[in-house]
Amino acid sequence: MFNIPALTWTLTAVLLAGGSYHLWQAARSHHLTDRVNNTLHALMNALMAAMLWNLAPSTTLAQIGLLAAAALWFIIQAVARPEFKLLCAGTQGRLKCAYHALTMAAAALMIAMMTHPATGPATAHGTAPADHTSMPAAHHTMTTTPHPTATAATPLDHPPGILLTLLFATAALTFLTLLARRTTTTHHHNTTPRPTRTEHALEALGATTMALMFATMTA
Repeated sequence: MFNIPALTWTLTAVLLAGGSYHLWQAARSHHLTDRVNNTLHALMNALMAAMLWNLAPSTTLAQIGLLAAAALWFIIQAVARPEFKLLCAGTQGRLKCAYHALTMAAAALMIAMMTHPATGPATAHGTAPADHTSMPAAHHTMTTTPHPTATAATPLDHPPGILLTLLFATAALTFLTLLARRTTTTHHHNTTPRPTRTEHALEALGATTMALMFATMTA
């Protein structure tokens, strides 16, 4: 699927648009925690876009480490004591941080899976292709192998990818449902500056992108 230029460009545009939004939110935020969180989201989007084009493969370990650290940061926020007001507060805030921790961990896993695939399809000589470091290149190798029976990658090759595809697809439907219901929380005591509809739309778009990318890897 990722050898289709239109799809690659579309996903790249979505990721960069989401990253730009998070950077804008980081710049206008008055709270340090919000700035850090939005900056991490912007960085994750940029790394995902770079992965689509196999950019900076020499920094793969650094990318995985950074995303893993970001996942840990969101986990810390999700389980922090209520006294720490700057971190996630309330059930909804903790669930949100837990989901963002999952997103960061899934992005790190995606990069790791692309660098070290679980099972490579056999070639005409019965050996696996040497290079599977990029999504477009991996798909191109599979589609140009001489024997069709040896090129079919079974879903069992990447079981975590299948699970994450379903998880992010479910998340996308959940955010779309929340967006459709338009359950705005514009109460007088609410101090959150971000529009709820915008957040839900952004989360739905991001979850859809992650589901598509994982689905392509396991197809």
